[in-house]
Amino acid sequence: MSQYIRTVTPDDYAPVIRVLDAWWGGRAMTAMLPKLFFVHFRETSFIAEEDGHLIGFLIGFLSPAVTNEAYIHFVGIHPDHRKSGVARALYEHFFQMATEAGRHWVRCVTSPVNASSIAFHRAMGFYPEQAASADGAVPIHRDYDGPGEDRVLLVRKL
Repeated sequence: MSQYIRTVTPDDYAPVIRVLDAWWGGRAMTAMLPKLFFVHFRETSFIAEEDGHLIGFLIGFLSPAVTNEAYIHFVGIHPDHRKSGVARALYEHFFQMATEAGRHWVRCVTSPVNASSIAFHRAMGFYPEQAASADGAVPIHRDYDGPGEDRVLLVRKL
């Protein structure tokens, strides 16, 4: 089995959108990933393939407003390939690209109920940013993405 990481192209949008909700256990996620990411951020977003088949993706960008930061917007791993190093490889590929672009920090957000995402990010060297509210040991930014859309903000030094 041969794994390969490459930059996204606009043609990758349809195959990713076709599997997106299924990879999230049927949750409606496609609205969070418009095609513009596959058009305008293709040099900073990546596809993982195994023997020519999509097994993961990472959509990210270099912040135009905070010039020492990069941002990971969305990551998906085929359920059969989770815990096999695909996500780690995609993140490390992104970290390398961001470092080469002169960035020193990477940020991302996740839902406070997504314990596996929080654990993965901590294992990758991210830490949660402090917030006024917390659920256990996790700082929560209330209404970050709109009313009732709480988030955990994560940051990692490169």
